[in-house]
Amino acid sequence: MSNYLKDPSATVDYSIDWGAGYLGEARTVSVSDWSVSPVEDGGVAVIATLVAPTRTSATLSGGIRGHVYRVSNRVTMSDGRSDERMLVLRMEDR
Repeated sequence: MSNYLKDPSATVDYSIDWGAGYLGEARTVSVSDWSVSPVEDGGVAVIATLVAPTRTSATLSGGIRGHVYRVSNRVTMSDGRSDERMLVLRMEDR
């Protein structure tokens, strides 16, 4: 789990590298699903996603000052296995 500060007015890209010794040469990322918790009016929203063979990314916007959000990326690999990584975003003026 990685922790980040995000300004509520910023729109920022976050990426996860699933390669780097994890996937091996034969596996790639097939499916990527991003989610945010808690879901609330004015909270962090996933506005775009990208899936590459060994990397996933999401463009996140919004958030309420002082709140903390968990952003999860669940992937399915080319061999059917699945895994999940989480980011923690704390909203602060920057």
